[in-house]
Amino acid sequence: QVQLVESGGGLVQAGGSLRLSCAASGRTFSSTFMGWFRQAPGKEREFVAAITWTGRTTFYADSVKGRFTISRDITKNTLYLQMNRLKPEDAAVYYCASTEVNGPYSIGSSYQKWGQGTQVTVSS
Repeated sequence: QVQLVESGGGLVQAGGSLRLSCAASGRTFSSTFMGWFRQAPGKEREFVAAITWTGRTTFYADSVKGRFTISRDITKNTLYLQMNRLKPEDAAVYYCASTEVNGPYSIGSSYQKWGQGTQVTVSS
């Protein structure tokens, strides 16, 4: 079974950058998509970005498109989320996730395995 561990969160000023990492172990070769979701206090979890396991295709929420970049390094079994020009509204706990089913990439219920989350705080 795939295990996911996020890291790289922290405190950053608006306009700054962070890179989140998601280290995966287990049968990553069976994954269809890897994705990033986030959840702010009092809000539901929302889709941020997704990537096919092969890295051929990426998908982004409109709110982050042009600022965030999702990527993966197969040799390191690691998923990344590069976040640039951060805004206060980006503050949330960020989760990486993996799915072995070819379902809708932007829907949380499509994913079977989730990491523990990493906190991103953006100050104005």
